[in-house]
Formats: sequence, structure tokens, C-alpha cells
Amino acid sequence: MKKTLIKTAGIIILATTLTGCIGSNAVTGKVMKFNVEVVDNRYARAGVNLLLAPVYGITTAADYVLFNSLEFWTGKNPISGSPHIFDSKTDTHFKVNDELDPSLRDAPIDPLVNQRTISTGEMQKIDNNTIQMDITYNTGETAILRGVRDGENVSYYIDDKLISQTTIAQLESLQQS
Repeated sequence: MKKTLIKTAGIIILATTLTGCIGSNAVTGKVMKFNVEVVDNRYARAGVNLLLAPVYGITTAADYVLFNSLEFWTGKNPISGSPHIFDSKTDTHFKVNDELDPSLRDAPIDPLVNQRTISTGEMQKIDNNTIQMDITYNTGETAILRGVRDGENVSYYIDDKLISQTTIAQLESLQQS
């Protein structure tokens, strides 16, 4: 039973990651851009390329397994923001879209992008153990970020929903660094 479960999970993971083989390879593209910008001589660039060979291996793996898969499923690359190559408008040999349900023509997941940014944030001390920031986003939405100290622990809430916890020691260490 355990072997069957492991095999099934492996097949699901493999099928999911294989969708990422084609994409814009944005992480590898950023390394290539860096490689070209380091020096203006083609032979020196070739030398830098050899030095970066292990980095290219890592970035290619990251692109294939993670970023190209996200690009495929969301329809947009999370790093470059460019649309997936499979969504390119081009003259094709086989027309199938007209025969498909409209839900099968686009990426199934909305792009993983948060379009709102904080416009204003007003910090205030509520009591000796509580601080609060009233946030207004560029979309006009508002939120309340609250930090509550309980002994050596600090809990953070957005609109009364727990989002994170830390300790005073961790905060002091962060402040020193």
C-alpha cells in the first residue's frame, strides 16, 4: 500500500512538473543577462559563462520545475510578467479552440500577482503590549495590522486574523543585524 501511494504521488508530481518544460526560463535569462553585462569582450564572456556553468544548472532546474510550471498554470511568468509561450497568437495548423469549452482555452489559475500596494500606514500604540497600523492600499481597501506581545512572544494579525508569530529574542536579533 505504501509503495503504491509513493508511486502515485511521484507520478502526480512528475506530471505536474513536466508541464513546466517549456516557458520563458526567466531565472536563467537573468543569469544570461548578468553574464553579458559583466564584461564587453566576447572571450571574457565565454570565460564567465564557464564559471557560471553550475549556476546555469541550478537556474535551469528552478525554471523547469518551478517557474515554468507556474507560468504554464497561471498563464504568466511570475518573474518577468510575460505571457506563457503557449498563449502566443500565431497562425496554427490545427484549429481546436472553437470546439472546446471556453474554460479550457485559458490558464486555469489567475496569475499569482498582488496588484495592491500600501499607500499609507499610520502606526499607533494601543497599550504597553499592542501596536497597530491602519493601512490604506492603492486600491482604496483598508486593513488593520496589529502586533500583540504576550510575555516573550509577539503575534501579528491582519484584520484580526493571525498571520505570523515571533519572539522578542528574534526581534532583538533582527534589530542588531
